[in-house]
Amino acid sequence: MSDGQRLIIAVDGPSGSGKSSVCRAVAGQLGAAYLDTGAMYRAATWYCLAQGVDLDDEQAVAVAVEELPLKISTDPEHQVVMVGSTDVTGAIRETRISERVSEIATNRPARALLISAQRRLIDESGYIVAEGRDITTVVAPDAQVRVLLTASAEARLRRRGLQLGGTETAEALKRQVIDRDTRDSTASNFTEAADGVAVLDSSDLTFQETVDTLIQRVHQVSAEPLSTPSAGASRGESR
Repeated sequence: MSDGQRLIIAVDGPSGSGKSSVCRAVAGQLGAAYLDTGAMYRAATWYCLAQGVDLDDEQAVAVAVEELPLKISTDPEHQVVMVGSTDVTGAIRETRISERVSEIATNRPARALLISAQRRLIDESGYIVAEGRDITTVVAPDAQVRVLLTASAEARLRRRGLQLGGTETAEALKRQVIDRDTRDSTASNFTEAADGVAVLDSSDLTFQETVDTLIQRVHQVSAEPLSTPSAGASRGESR
């Protein structure tokens, strides 16, 4: 893409707000790349556990994250997360990872390393929907479109339960959604919109209504009509 077509869409929000599914759909409809930064933290968690790293040891975790052989697809139609030669796309969504990922997300040296990797991916893509916890404020504060996607606690718990096929208990869902948000909020603020960040509350919206509203926001903010980049320009991988 040319510099004039560069467009960064940054979306933050709490667990269960629909960030991943909504942003993936928006990226697909716009022909943009898609970055799930949460998957990077999950992959780092998986790697540390696989390596037997003590997650309470801040320096050991940081060293492991620095060595993490991560490749993450930015194709919204084909998400793949690799650690070395191992496909961990499904494994990083397991409950054991969900309940430990905050230990990586709140590790400041490890977080700094992952933020640097996220910025590289965003810079390389140029036309991308990036979502996470601190994309609008830390990773890409200069993004043209900055949105906080939120929802009520009840809606978020219900959605996460459906996402997991109804296999989790109410207490397990609370640990993965509410308790995790409480822990992660010590490292980043994703419950209140920063200056210049629009709020999109999806509590009473359908999935498609949420997608349409975010796309409308993109068109409103974009100074020029959006063009669809070539497949090669909107896809990429990064360590």
